[in-house]
Amino acid sequence: MTVKRGFSTVFQAFEAAVKRHATRPFLRVPAISSGTYADDAVEYSYAAAHLCVLRLISAYQERSLVPGDRVALAFDSRLETYLHLLALNALGISIVPLNSSATDSDISHIVSHSDCRLIVVLPEYLDRLKSIAADINDCQVIAEAELVPVDSDMDLVASDLMTEAALLYTSGTTGKPKGCMLSNEYFLGIGYWYNDLGGICNLDENDRLLTPLPPNHMNALCTSFPAMLLCGGCVIQVDRFHPRSWWQTVREEDATIIHCLGVMTAILLTLPEAVDDDFTDQIKFCFGPGSDPRHQLVFEKRFGFPLVEAWAMTESGSGGITIAHQDPRHVGQRCIGRPFDTTECRIVDEKSTDVVPGQTGELLVRSKGDNPRKRFFSGYYKDEVATEAGWDGGWWHTGDVVREGEDGCLFFVDRRKNVIRRSGENIAAVEVEATLLQHPNILACAVCAVPDEIRGDEVFSFIISDKELRAEDIFDHCLANLTYFKVPGYIAFVPTLPLTASQKVSRGEIKTLARARLNEGDCTDLRSRKRRTHS
Repeated sequence: MTVKRGFSTVFQAFEAAVKRHATRPFLRVPAISSGTYADDAVEYSYAAAHLCVLRLISAYQERSLVPGDRVALAFDSRLETYLHLLALNALGISIVPLNSSATDSDISHIVSHSDCRLIVVLPEYLDRLKSIAADINDCQVIAEAELVPVDSDMDLVASDLMTEAALLYTSGTTGKPKGCMLSNEYFLGIGYWYNDLGGICNLDENDRLLTPLPPNHMNALCTSFPAMLLCGGCVIQVDRFHPRSWWQTVREEDATIIHCLGVMTAILLTLPEAVDDDFTDQIKFCFGPGSDPRHQLVFEKRFGFPLVEAWAMTESGSGGITIAHQDPRHVGQRCIGRPFDTTECRIVDEKSTDVVPGQTGELLVRSKGDNPRKRFFSGYYKDEVATEAGWDGGWWHTGDVVREGEDGCLFFVDRRKNVIRRSGENIAAVEVEATLLQHPNILACAVCAVPDEIRGDEVFSFIISDKELRAEDIFDHCLANLTYFKVPGYIAFVPTLPLTASQKVSRGEIKTLARARLNEGDCTDLRSRKRRTHS
């Protein structure tokens, strides 16, 4: 869809949308998600949201904030995050979304590191956040109800594209979270990108995008929200993923687009089949980056709409994003599409030498033109060294391993840091996981490296199953489908896997758990069975 452009701020785009789509639905929470704070579903039209935002602007002006300040928000998956973003954006103030499920230590780090002046929270988090922020100078914690609008002239700020709109902290699965500075250009760029896609992902003002992903995550805050804002559509924010009532909610809400990540599609496929599973006439597509490739075709056939694979990271914004939204999609092969005309890509080996198509290497990306960082994040807050290291040689080093097919499509292989280095051989954890998941009695798994005195790394696998399985049988299954050195040398059975807020396996926690299991001897050692004769 062609959308109006030329905006300098997210708030400017919102005001234009209000004029064009005043009575249309803009933000909505289904009844299933509003139960803790409302009797029924909650919905704002563009005009109603505008009135709410104006009241918030008035209230924030009484808080002695100035352009360039930051305000942290702890609203879980409620619509307040979007409304407060718009109000603060009008004042040139950046938001810092907080994840209430994070540890006190992580929240303390974010609040302190971000230099936020004010923290606005739901009432149930007031005491906790006051305790966390007690030792942080010049930072006040209030409940949202304490923001009271006053009758006075509004003094809006003439911000520009590069003014910071949000400071979004990465999940921090391998260390303390880093703060990604995201500008107005970043938000608007992703919104324009999404609306320009066409193909399977054609947007219009009648779209209703349903997401269970939290607004402290790039997908909901920086992708779903600006995309619907610019086309005049509606964001339907679910508090969390409710598998058993999921399709009922999709029907009742007349969703036309679904966003999901991680294990969600796999869980939906485990539900009993129903006669009304076909959503061909309702849903355009599901935006589901990182879904299990073996499920993609099965999912599409069962539910009647495309499960679209894509690649991005918080740092890349729309400057380096790719998506398989048009043929050839190579369904079931982790195809993430071709680079866009506005993006340049390289695939390089460990010596930063370009590899030939078909070979794997790290993906490097940048924007075409005079500014290679256009539409990317503005950098890591207070960490210029890490920012410049990421931009080594004028290219953003993604840390992701991909390969290029003969037709120019890119295929995701694994995170570079998840590659296991055993006796000089590179083993992609995701490849081993895909093989394990082919076993009919394995429900979920996670693979990582553990130290080995002789071989450098060894393959460690966690297994979830509802059956009585023998580690030796799992080993044999892998050996029949993988080169011998890729087969897990250690196997441990667990009831659950640690997940991030976006329902991805927490790789940092997995590595810690694997080392603990190894040190305690709480796993099956199968290394003696790994012999070259089986290759």
